[in-house]
Amino acid sequence: LNPWGVGCYTSQIRIKQLHRKLENELYATEQMAAAAFFLKRMAYPVEELRRAQEDLMFSEFHDILPGSSIQRVEDTSIRLLDHGLEELSRAKARAFFALAQGQPKGADGEIPVLVYNPHPYPVETDVTVEFQLQDQNWKDTFTQVTAFAGTTALPTQVEKEASNLSLDWRKRVIFRAVLAPSTMNRFSCKLTTLAAKPAIDPAAMAVKTRDLSVAVDPATGLLTPWKVGGTVITKAGVGAALVIRDNEDPWGMLVHRFRDFEGAFTLLSPTDAAIFAGVRASELAPVRVVEDGAVRMVVEALFGYRTSRLQLRWLLPKQGATIGLEIRVLWNEKDRMLKLSVPTALKNSRLRGQVAYGTDDLPSDGREAVAQQWVALTNDLLAVTAINDGTYGCDAAPDAEGDGELRLNLLRSPAYSAHPINERPLVPQDRLTPRIDQGERQFRFWLDAGPAATQLGDIDRRALICNRPPMALSL
Repeated sequence: LNPWGVGCYTSQIRIKQLHRKLENELYATEQMAAAAFFLKRMAYPVEELRRAQEDLMFSEFHDILPGSSIQRVEDTSIRLLDHGLEELSRAKARAFFALAQGQPKGADGEIPVLVYNPHPYPVETDVTVEFQLQDQNWKDTFTQVTAFAGTTALPTQVEKEASNLSLDWRKRVIFRAVLAPSTMNRFSCKLTTLAAKPAIDPAAMAVKTRDLSVAVDPATGLLTPWKVGGTVITKAGVGAALVIRDNEDPWGMLVHRFRDFEGAFTLLSPTDAAIFAGVRASELAPVRVVEDGAVRMVVEALFGYRTSRLQLRWLLPKQGATIGLEIRVLWNEKDRMLKLSVPTALKNSRLRGQVAYGTDDLPSDGREAVAQQWVALTNDLLAVTAINDGTYGCDAAPDAEGDGELRLNLLRSPAYSAHPINERPLVPQDRLTPRIDQGERQFRFWLDAGPAATQLGDIDRRALICNRPPMALSL
């Protein structure tokens, strides 16, 4: 197929993210509902699945999913996709509680947590769950949580919960566990009281395990050279947010690449970081450790570019070699594109990615490429992989030293349905013309690296688990 309209790989990112989410929720709900139905615990939700599938298919119309529609269509399509997700949310909850039937009550001093693994194979993953303690704790003590599988204590840490009540009451718990396939897994969160909340070192930004050595540079907020098994895989600067000159055309009809570099996000000053973060102090270090425990270290870095702002949250693992990256962008640029740079130390690299029904080699010369849940920059020995949860566009090319650089697309801000016609202006020049993807957008990636055979051998399975995570609830 001849590539055309390569801007459509990225335009209107919320549509693409919701489409991916609905697609995966449809499969996950089918899996859970089928299991509950065959166990004779619930009626199969035929109508909910049908309505959600219709919403999914309608959103694939050729100006909706590509992001080339007018704003009213974008708004309607978001509502449509959310409708499908609501249908599945209700059916999935019924299936979860049906599969949870017969569970015994928890013992005093523990919170039972149930996790359903919809995949037909064991899954080792970080489980995240929130729950309330029995009573509000108005003292200065801190309730610590440890998750158990049977009598075995699991790596566990307590992180900042979603709410903002300054009480020791609501808990957000992350623990590392192996989940049995296609079944409900039960864990016990046991509670102990500490004199105070454990302190963390906000300046300790490095993690070294059996599998990797990685750190966040406090001077840049980006990764230092990343080593796996003692081998340097990437150069410094992984995570740089690059601003690319673009135009008003959401299709990208007349181009094949987006490589016209304009600038990059840089760390905010302590004063601007405090303003962006919304803290009362007049200054805040733009790079800090905000969570640390037995499961992972979380480093937050705050950046700015003109009037736009960006938050990177690095999730550095204490087991394994997969680095999580959560991105929150407040985007105010027009006719620009935002890409995430992953500079590697790989010579003679080529780009591969997940495509329909398999994998394929993609352009490695700077042209825009499109893939599904993952892409990989690889040579014959090593590979750097990037799993996403709803982005599709990217490009790759050698740098000046011949090392491969992967650039992951985040968003574009062209006008709505601005169609090139001869030499005429794409949009009126006498008024404000709304642009796509202004405001807050969020992204998530899982970065991994190592021997090519290992990385590419199970990447489809790892990407599926990231996009279709097991469901966890406390009792």
